[in-house]
Amino acid sequence: MSARRNYMRLEFASRSENESFARVAVAAFVAQLDPTVEELAEIKTAVSEAVTNAIIHGYPDGEGLVAVTCTLDGDTVEIVVEDRGCGIEDVELARRPMYTSRPDLERSGMGFTIMESFSDRVDVISRPGEGTRVRMVKRLQSSAPTFD
Repeated sequence: MSARRNYMRLEFASRSENESFARVAVAAFVAQLDPTVEELAEIKTAVSEAVTNAIIHGYPDGEGLVAVTCTLDGDTVEIVVEDRGCGIEDVELARRPMYTSRPDLERSGMGFTIMESFSDRVDVISRPGEGTRVRMVKRLQSSAPTFD
Protein backbone atom coordinates (compact mmCIF):
# COMPACT_ATOMS: atom_id res chain seq x y z
CA MET A 1 0.00 0.00 0.00
CA SER A 2 1.42 3.38 -0.97
CA ALA A 3 1.98 6.13 1.58
CA ARG A 4 -0.99 8.06 0.19
CA ARG A 5 -3.31 5.03 0.29
CA ASN A 6 -5.24 4.09 3.41
CA TYR A 7 -7.93 1.49 4.11
CA MET A 8 -10.46 0.48 6.75
CA ARG A 9 -13.17 -2.16 7.10
CA LEU A 10 -16.18 -2.47 9.41
CA GLU A 11 -18.54 -5.37 9.84
CA PHE A 12 -21.70 -5.14 11.90
CA ALA A 13 -25.14 -6.65 12.46
CA SER A 14 -27.81 -5.58 10.00
CA ARG A 15 -29.68 -3.52 12.57
CA SER A 16 -31.06 -0.08 11.73
CA GLU A 17 -29.29 1.52 14.70
CA ASN A 18 -25.92 0.60 13.13
CA GLU A 19 -26.54 2.80 10.08
CA SER A 20 -25.49 5.94 11.96
CA PHE A 21 -22.38 4.15 13.27
CA ALA A 22 -21.30 3.30 9.71
CA ARG A 23 -21.98 6.84 8.49
CA VAL A 24 -19.99 8.47 11.29
CA ALA A 25 -17.10 5.97 11.05
CA VAL A 26 -16.68 6.54 7.30
CA ALA A 27 -16.92 10.31 7.75
CA ALA A 28 -14.26 10.26 10.48
CA PHE A 29 -11.97 8.15 8.28
CA VAL A 30 -12.48 10.35 5.19
CA ALA A 31 -11.86 13.52 7.25
CA GLN A 32 -8.10 12.93 7.01
CA LEU A 33 -8.34 14.05 3.34
CA ASP A 34 -9.74 17.41 4.48
CA PRO A 35 -12.93 17.30 2.40
CA THR A 36 -15.26 20.28 2.17
CA VAL A 37 -18.30 20.28 4.46
CA GLU A 38 -20.48 19.62 1.40
CA GLU A 39 -18.35 16.65 0.27
CA LEU A 40 -18.46 15.13 3.74
CA ALA A 41 -22.24 15.56 3.90
CA GLU A 42 -22.61 13.90 0.49
CA ILE A 43 -20.43 10.95 1.54
CA LYS A 44 -22.39 10.51 4.78
CA THR A 45 -25.69 10.56 2.89
CA ALA A 46 -24.49 8.05 0.27
CA VAL A 47 -23.22 5.70 3.01
CA SER A 48 -26.52 6.02 4.88
CA GLU A 49 -28.48 5.07 1.77
CA ALA A 50 -26.26 2.09 0.91
CA VAL A 51 -26.22 0.73 4.47
CA THR A 52 -29.96 1.25 4.92
CA ASN A 53 -30.59 -0.63 1.66
CA ALA A 54 -28.39 -3.50 2.84
CA ILE A 55 -30.23 -3.70 6.17
CA ILE A 56 -33.81 -3.31 4.91
CA HIS A 57 -33.64 -5.03 1.54
CA GLY A 58 -30.78 -7.48 2.08
CA TYR A 59 -32.27 -9.08 5.18
CA PRO A 60 -36.06 -8.57 5.07
CA ASP A 61 -36.74 -11.68 7.14
CA GLY A 62 -33.99 -11.58 9.71
CA GLU A 63 -30.58 -10.34 10.65
CA GLY A 64 -27.22 -10.81 8.97
CA LEU A 65 -23.96 -8.96 8.48
CA VAL A 66 -23.16 -5.76 6.62
CA ALA A 67 -19.57 -4.88 5.73
CA VAL A 68 -18.33 -1.41 4.85
CA THR A 69 -14.87 -0.83 3.43
CA CYS A 70 -13.38 2.53 2.65
CA THR A 71 -10.21 3.10 0.67
CA LEU A 72 -8.51 6.47 0.36
CA ASP A 73 -6.11 6.87 -2.53
CA GLY A 74 -4.83 10.39 -3.11
CA ASP A 75 -7.97 12.50 -3.48
CA THR A 76 -10.25 9.55 -4.29
CA VAL A 77 -12.59 7.82 -1.85
CA GLU A 78 -13.93 4.34 -2.60
CA ILE A 79 -16.68 2.98 -0.36
CA VAL A 80 -18.01 -0.56 -0.67
CA VAL A 81 -21.11 -1.74 1.20
CA GLU A 82 -21.78 -5.48 1.08
CA ASP A 83 -24.36 -7.85 2.46
CA ARG A 84 -24.82 -11.60 2.17
CA GLY A 85 -28.58 -11.32 2.07
CA CYS A 86 -31.27 -12.14 -0.45
CA GLY A 87 -29.77 -10.21 -3.37
CA ILE A 88 -31.54 -8.14 -6.03
CA GLU A 89 -33.48 -9.90 -8.78
CA ASP A 90 -33.28 -7.00 -11.27
CA VAL A 91 -30.54 -4.44 -10.53
CA GLU A 92 -31.56 -2.09 -13.36
CA LEU A 93 -35.15 -1.97 -12.07
CA ALA A 94 -33.91 -1.40 -8.51
CA ARG A 95 -31.82 1.57 -9.71
CA ARG A 96 -34.83 3.36 -11.20
CA PRO A 97 -36.00 6.42 -9.27
CA MET A 98 -39.11 5.80 -7.17
CA TYR A 99 -38.87 1.99 -7.40
CA THR A 100 -39.03 0.12 -4.11
CA SER A 101 -39.32 -3.56 -3.35
CA ARG A 102 -40.65 -2.68 0.12
CA PRO A 103 -43.72 -0.43 -0.34
CA ASP A 104 -44.97 -1.85 2.98
CA LEU A 105 -42.28 0.22 4.70
CA GLU A 106 -43.21 3.40 2.82
CA ARG A 107 -39.74 3.60 1.25
CA SER A 108 -39.19 6.40 -1.29
CA GLY A 109 -37.29 4.30 -3.80
CA MET A 110 -34.59 6.98 -4.14
CA GLY A 111 -31.63 5.21 -2.49
CA PHE A 112 -29.64 4.41 -5.64
CA THR A 113 -30.54 7.78 -7.18
CA ILE A 114 -29.16 9.57 -4.11
CA MET A 115 -25.98 7.42 -4.11
CA GLU A 116 -25.48 8.20 -7.81
CA SER A 117 -26.00 11.95 -7.37
CA PHE A 118 -23.41 12.13 -4.56
CA SER A 119 -20.80 9.85 -6.19
CA ASP A 120 -18.79 9.98 -9.38
CA ARG A 121 -19.46 6.30 -9.97
CA VAL A 122 -21.75 3.65 -8.48
CA ASP A 123 -21.40 -0.04 -9.36
CA VAL A 124 -23.88 -2.64 -8.14
CA ILE A 125 -23.27 -6.37 -8.25
CA SER A 126 -25.96 -8.62 -6.88
CA ARG A 127 -26.84 -12.30 -7.06
CA PRO A 128 -30.20 -13.56 -5.78
CA GLY A 129 -29.66 -15.66 -2.69
CA GLU A 130 -26.02 -14.53 -2.29
CA GLY A 131 -26.07 -10.82 -1.53
CA THR A 132 -25.27 -7.40 -2.93
CA ARG A 133 -22.14 -5.28 -3.32
CA VAL A 134 -22.45 -1.53 -3.87
CA ARG A 135 -19.24 0.33 -4.78
CA MET A 136 -19.23 4.14 -4.71
CA VAL A 137 -16.29 6.25 -5.89
CA LYS A 138 -15.92 9.96 -5.27
CA ARG A 139 -13.02 12.23 -6.15
CA LEU A 140 -12.65 15.09 -3.71
CA GLN A 141 -11.90 18.62 -4.78
CA SER A 142 -9.00 20.22 -2.93
CA SER A 143 -10.27 22.23 -0.01
CA ALA A 144 -6.89 23.91 0.40
CA PRO A 145 -6.95 27.63 -0.43
CA THR A 146 -5.34 28.71 -3.66
CA PHE A 147 -3.51 32.00 -4.07
CA ASP A 148 -3.35 33.77 -7.39
